[in-house]
Amino acid sequence: MATITFLRHAPLALKNQKCYNGHIDLEIDSSLVDFKQIETIQKQKYDLVYSSDLKRCTQTLDLLGFSYKKDERLREVKFKDEFEGKSFDEISKMSIYDEKYLSSFESWHEFIAQESIEEYKQRVNSFLNELPKNSDILVCSHGGTIKLIHSILTNTEYEQSRYSISYLETLKFDI
Repeated sequence: MATITFLRHAPLALKNQKCYNGHIDLEIDSSLVDFKQIETIQKQKYDLVYSSDLKRCTQTLDLLGFSYKKDERLREVKFKDEFEGKSFDEISKMSIYDEKYLSSFESWHEFIAQESIEEYKQRVNSFLNELPKNSDILVCSHGGTIKLIHSILTNTEYEQSRYSISYLETLKFDI
C-alpha cells in the first residue's frame, strides 16, 4: 500500500491570489510563508517526492529542502490565454463575458478553460496510475489539481466536490 500526501504550494503574491492561475509560471511570495507549517512538513519522511514543474511548486519544495522529480501532468488546468492570471472581477468586465456561462460548471469550464475537464482528468490520472504501490510519497501541486485528485480518489464528481485546500496544507491518502 502506498501513502500519498498532497501538498498545495506556498502562497503567491497577494495580487496573484484568487486568480485563474493555470499554466502561468508564478513565483511564491516567501514573505507570506508560515514557517511553522514548513517545519511541520519538513519533519515528515518520504520515499519519493514529485512536483508540478511550475515555479510555485518547485520553489515550495526548495524551501522545504526536498529533492524531487518534476512532472508537468501535475499542473493546474490550462486556462485560455486571455483568462490566465486574471481574477473573476477582471473577467466579468471583459466584452466576451456573459453571465450565461455561470449557469453550470460545464458551461463555465468550457468558457474559461482551454483544456477540457476530461483531458485534465486523463492527464492527472496518468500520473496517479504510474505511482509506485509501496512507498510514502509527497506530491506538491495546485489547488484545482489536488481537488481533482481528491474527486478521483473518493469517486466524487469534480464539480460536486466542495473540497478545497489552503496554501501549504496537506491531504493524505492510503491507496
